[in-house]
Amino acid sequence: MTQPRRQSGIVSLLTREDAYVSGPQVLSELRRVIASGAVPPGSPIPLDDVATFFGVSLIPVREALKTLLGEGLLEHQPRLGYTVTALSQAELDELYVVRGALEAAALEVAVRQSAKADHDRATAVHAALDRAVASDDAAAFQRASREFHEALLAPCRMPRLLHMLDIAWNLTEPVQTMMRTTEEDRAEMREDHQQMLDAFVARDAETLKAVAEAHHDRLTACIARLGG
Repeated sequence: MTQPRRQSGIVSLLTREDAYVSGPQVLSELRRVIASGAVPPGSPIPLDDVATFFGVSLIPVREALKTLLGEGLLEHQPRLGYTVTALSQAELDELYVVRGALEAAALEVAVRQSAKADHDRATAVHAALDRAVASDDAAAFQRASREFHEALLAPCRMPRLLHMLDIAWNLTEPVQTMMRTTEEDRAEMREDHQQMLDAFVARDAETLKAVAEAHHDRLTACIARLGG
C-alpha cells in the first residue's frame, strides 16, 4: 500500500508501495520525482528523511544520489550536500542539441526496423496526445509527448543509445517545457507528431527525418522564447 506523504519537499512527493524497498527502487523513485519538475532547482535532498521514508539505511540512498549526480540531475557542494540541478539557459540549449542529435540517429534505424506492434503502440500514444490537446491538458501533453517519442525510438533496439537519450531527456524534463508553452504551440507540435506518425507507419525514413528536424527546431525555438 502506498505510504502517506509525511514530509515537506521532495519526500512529500515520493511513493512507496512495497514493504521491502531495494536500492534500485530508491534510485528509480528519486529519479522519477526529480524528473517530474515538481521539485524546484536548488532544492536539498535530505538523506535521513529519504532513508526513513523508504525504511532503508543511508547506504542505498547515498548510492542512488551518486548515480543521479553522475546523470546530472543533482549537484553536490561541501556543507550543502546534494541539491536538484539548476540548468542555465545555455546548458538547456546544449542539452536540446544533444537530444536532437541522439534522436535523429535512433530514428534513422528505428523507422527501418519497426514492426506492426511498434506502429500500433505509437498510434495509441498519439491518440493520448490528441486527447490532451483537445482538453488543453498541458501536463498530460507533457507525459504523452515523451511517450510518443519513446515509441518511435524503441524499435532501433540500441540500448546504449536509448540510455544516453533517456539521461538527456531526464535532464531537460524538470523544465516542463510543454507546461510552459501556449495552446497554439501545443497544437502545432501535435500536428508535427501526426506527420511523424504517418511517416513512421509508412516506413518513410526521409520524410520522418525532415519532419523530426522541423519539430526539433520548433521545440528549441519555444525553449529560447521561454528563456528570454
